[in-house]
Parts: sequence; structure tokens; C-alpha cells
Amino acid sequence: MKTTESNSYYDNLENMTAHELLTNINKEDKTVPLAIEKSIAIIETVVEAIVKKMKKGGRLFYIGSGTSGRLGVVDASECPPTFGVDENLVIGVIAGGEKAIRKAVENAEDDFEKGWRDLQKHKISKNDFVIGLSASGTTPYVVGAIQNCSLHNIETACITCNENSLLAHESKYSIEVVVGPEFVTGSTRMKAGTAQKLVLNMISTSVMIKLGKVKGNKMIDLQLNNIKLKERAVRIISEQMNITYNEAQELLNKKGSIRKALNS
Repeated sequence: MKTTESNSYYDNLENMTAHELLTNINKEDKTVPLAIEKSIAIIETVVEAIVKKMKKGGRLFYIGSGTSGRLGVVDASECPPTFGVDENLVIGVIAGGEKAIRKAVENAEDDFEKGWRDLQKHKISKNDFVIGLSASGTTPYVVGAIQNCSLHNIETACITCNENSLLAHESKYSIEVVVGPEFVTGSTRMKAGTAQKLVLNMISTSVMIKLGKVKGNKMIDLQLNNIKLKERAVRIISEQMNITYNEAQELLNKKGSIRKALNS
């Protein structure tokens, strides 16, 4: 029995009040960061390996299905506006394609060879790094992709919520965050999904900081594509250069980016 499929610690959920449901879900959610803490050493190793690849021109891929795949797509899509990187530097690949981001695609995760074919569409090579995402650690689409990556000398890692899974066996680095039974038995969109989301945040943020995308604690390469981000950029320049808001705004308009303004 996989831990992710084991029986919930709670029963008769339909008889609980809304308050009891929320309190118990929150109680379980609190255990997730503690489970992740046990994996920090291996997450650190993965971050260092990704940074090494990217400094040589490589890319980072996330590949998964269902909730796991969607989380990878979300994390990848947030890197360009947050850190100003090219949209093809961090790529999320999901079983079933873009349609599966919004709606489940039946049986998409069960094709052992499709994951590798989807990665090949991006001309993946040994310069890149691939992270397989699967709460169960057994999803054929992901396991097949990671296995093929290893056969082609492409460095890999995985994020899973079961110990000693097939995916972990096929990956060079295995991040196993065992969060225990879900509040609703088998619903890995809950604690397992939260765990994967937190680990993805840790990885992408740490990688981008190590690549010089943050100064102090500020994002200096964020894309100025909406009012909120433009205002944030002005505040960063104002604080970093100890100038007024209006002076910072004028400088940003002149230079076009936070980095150029700070280096002027």
C-alpha cells in the first residue's frame, strides 16, 4: 500500500461541521513543512546541479500529470515575470498537453513512452535537467520520461510523496516528501500537492537567486508588464538608491529596467 493511498486518519467526514473539517484539514497541512525539512539536504544538491547546468546554457524541465503536472506548469510560468528569464529556460510539461491544465485528459498519464516524446519536442539534451513530478512515484508517463532521460545521459530528479518508488529508483536524485495519508483518502491534491508546490518554490527561487536574479531581497529582473509590478520596481529603485519615488520612477522610465537603473 502506497502511503499516498493509505486510509485517512479521519472518518465520518460527512458528519463533521464546517469548523471541524477546516480545523482538521489545517492540522494536517501543518505537517507538510516538517516533512519537507527532512529533505532539505537532497533539495540543496538538486539546486546546485540545476545551477551548474544553467550556467552552461542548460534548461530546467518539470514533467508530470494531473495535479503534479499543473504545479510544474505553474512554477515554470511564474519564472519569466518574477525573474525576467526567457520563457524557455524553465519549462513545464504535462500529460495531455495544454488542455490538461484546465481539464483532466483521460488516460494521458498511463502512456509510458509519451512523456519522453513530449520532452523531445523541446529538443531536450544532456545540457538540460529534468524533474519528474508524481505524488505516487509510479505514474507511467513520468517514470518513462525519466527513464529515457537517464538512458540519454540527461540529469534527473524527482519529487514524490512515497518512499522507494519506481520513479525514485529511475531518478538520479530523489526528493521523497512523505506527508502521510490524505484527509480525504487518496486525494493527493491536498497534502501531497502542497508539498510538491512548496518544494518547487524552494528549487526555482533558490536557483534564480544563485543565478543573480535577486539583489538583497529584491527581484531586480522582474518584468514590468502590469501596474503592480511597475510600482514595485519604482519602490525597489527608490529604496536601493535612497532617492524619492518620483526620482525612481523617472529613472526607471529612462533605463527601462530595475537592473539598469541600479547600475546607472
